Amino acid sequence: MTDIREAALPQHALLQRYAQQDRCYTDAFTCALTQNVDLWDYIEAFYTTPLFRAEKAILRVGLIGKSTQWDASRLRDGISTFAAWIVEDVSERELLMCDVGGATRSWFAVAQEPAGTRLFFGSAIVPGNEADRPPLLARLLIGPHRMYSRALLRAAARRLAA
Repeated sequence: MTDIREAALPQHALLQRYAQQDRCYTDAFTCALTQNVDLWDYIEAFYTTPLFRAEKAILRVGLIGKSTQWDASRLRDGISTFAAWIVEDVSERELLMCDVGGATRSWFAVAQEPAGTRLFFGSAIVPGNEADRPPLLARLLIGPHRMYSRALLRAAARRLAA
């Protein structure tokens, strides 16, 4: 079983811009793989897991009539939108995506280590107004969100290790 742990954000992580804002919620999880994995293979594995397919089905219902790109492998080619997300920032080892409504962020990163690759997955909830913190519903869903984030990272890691 892949060991998923809560992680401190690396000092220069793209998600730090939200972690440094008091009114934003951020989290980050990590796991280690024994093989070398690049960012784009990780992203593709993440978005093609059976677990994400369930989320994709829900998103498709909510996005009916909107043009969306569902091929995660095209992110490697520089497309700026994927499903319900827009690329906010990208580097050689990190990808930060914003949902089309602007309320959440998804962060992916890889770090090469002597024994393989460390995968990171994190998120942020960003209030849309001058409120002191995320809306009540978002705060109530943080517990299930954290479990789901761990499960998504575990599924991607298993897919990459297979």
